[in-house]
Amino acid sequence: MYALVDCNNFYCSCERVFNPKLNNRPVVVLSNNDGCAIARSEEAKAIGVAMGAPAFMIEELLKKHNVAVFSSNYTLYGDMSDRVMKTLATFCPRLEIYSIDEAFLDLHDMPYTDLLHLGMKIRKTIKQNTGIPTSVGIAETKTLAKMANRYAKKHKREVGVFWAANSSLVNEMLRATEAKDIWGIGGQYAKLLQRNRIHTAYDLSLVPEEWVRVNMSVVGQRLLNELRGIPAIESEYVTPDKKNICTSRSFGKLLTSKADIQEALSNFVAICALKLRKQKSCCKMLEIFIQTNPHKTEHKQYMRSIRVQLDRPSNNTSELIKYAIKGLDIVYKEGYLFKKTGIFALDLVPENAVQSSLFDTENRGRSKAIMEAMDGVNRLLGKDIVRIATQGYEKRYRLRAAHLSPSFTTNIDQIIKVR
Repeated sequence: MYALVDCNNFYCSCERVFNPKLNNRPVVVLSNNDGCAIARSEEAKAIGVAMGAPAFMIEELLKKHNVAVFSSNYTLYGDMSDRVMKTLATFCPRLEIYSIDEAFLDLHDMPYTDLLHLGMKIRKTIKQNTGIPTSVGIAETKTLAKMANRYAKKHKREVGVFWAANSSLVNEMLRATEAKDIWGIGGQYAKLLQRNRIHTAYDLSLVPEEWVRVNMSVVGQRLLNELRGIPAIESEYVTPDKKNICTSRSFGKLLTSKADIQEALSNFVAICALKLRKQKSCCKMLEIFIQTNPHKTEHKQYMRSIRVQLDRPSNNTSELIKYAIKGLDIVYKEGYLFKKTGIFALDLVPENAVQSSLFDTENRGRSKAIMEAMDGVNRLLGKDIVRIATQGYEKRYRLRAAHLSPSFTTNIDQIIKVR
């Protein structure tokens, strides 16, 4: 048996934890630069706020219904997610974190446990420890557990838990789930199933294996097995290292100055370099891109990227910034209003597998010690307390975040004060 625990309207719930006045009021969280709605409370969904709707297009709707609007506060959401996952780990050691707000629990080592009671206890404990409401779906496979979680949200909202304990309950859930809503069914497969009059998950579970293999390849075969209660998706209890790392942002305002863009790019490279060091990897190549705003059709448009090969794989912030600036020198053009830049760290290799070069004049031991010292100080005293000079302090590129809530759990100066 697997359990899929999912936080309900996670970003909105995080905002509500620290402001109970938001309960029963529509809440919307916007994407970077306060662009689009990326999280909606149930109340916001009920008044017609669509996922991905541009903020400027729904401004009147938000005002009319007194919707509480927030900028994305990923520092807060990440810390709250960590607290939820640590709570889940106390129930089951075999935990697979699937995303920031959901995780699979492998319950195969708990054959004599009342799983419905366990699901309700999980919900109660997470709510008590973090204030975050959750839904729990329990079934024989991951796909069925994901479906059970969705079924719990739609049809068992008061309980918040659904355990597909027998074939009757499984079939009930399958019949209530449209084929397009099955985990793993994309747009093209949804159209294929619709054309062949396969409307529900139950319909798909009855389709001959040969037809699925021919029309949906091995992916469809695995999905069919999962729907029939045969586990076919492996678990990843340890998050694998990233194969490539990207950091990019839209600017809070259009930029023309190369110096401002260089400052932004240097900060993005620093983020990439830190991620590389955390997973003990080095990159062989950087890709730098720069672009104008394609939605501003009245402006001249320009977009270009370039790949820069490193002489030796590295995760040293200073070294990577030098290569990134070389790339920016090539792709930058005057006379344009730029909206976005970014960096890809490509061809990653383990830090301990980097081959030394006979012509490398850099003192690698010293460079590594400097990076470790810088990371240690920043962990202790705060992000970017120590930084490379080209990262600057102006941050003219800073994202718009007009509705940003405090970092209640990670900044001592922003914690809630009881009067």
